[in-house]
Amino acid sequence: MSDAQPEADARRTFFREFLRHPGAIGSFVPSSRFLERRLVEVADIQRARLVVEFGPGTGGTTAAILRALPADGRLLAIEINLRFAQRLASFADPRLIVHAGDAVGLGDVLAGRGLCGPDVVLSGIPFSTISAAEGRRILRGVWQALVPGGRFVAYQFRSVVGNLGREILGSPEVGIELRNAPPMRVYCWRKPMQDDAIRARN
Repeated sequence: MSDAQPEADARRTFFREFLRHPGAIGSFVPSSRFLERRLVEVADIQRARLVVEFGPGTGGTTAAILRALPADGRLLAIEINLRFAQRLASFADPRLIVHAGDAVGLGDVLAGRGLCGPDVVLSGIPFSTISAAEGRRILRGVWQALVPGGRFVAYQFRSVVGNLGREILGSPEVGIELRNAPPMRVYCWRKPMQDDAIRARN
């Protein structure tokens, strides 16, 4: 099998699942390699011990994270789509843990897996297709779970997560990756080192 065949299979799987669940997936093509590289750089994956990925899809970003992750790092991939989760589970990397479920209740998922707070949470879930209340629950859960100095990175076509994040987490760093279809905003929030500076609001 050629190197291009797995990528073609992943794109077909991604497109079929988009047709079945367009609101949950949000795009009809996976992330480009340019976006994957940018996410790895912004999230500083090379220095992370534990990374959580929301909405990994067919695993393009997951593979990019694993390539950059230290040998003793761990990656918890949380995917609500069962077909995608099954595909991720076939990855031959002992650092990868696949959890089939949604992004709400991150703390419970971590505790159930015996994992501590993550250094990075990377999210590709489309916040524009979920309720604002659910989005706020996800963001609060992320902020509570992150270690001090940790990073929450979200890549989105629309600005919903940016608006919710500013309300709950404060102002993010924002960039745009044009070499993706569609172009993506990349948001990054950094949790303060001091406990008394943590800004997640009730």
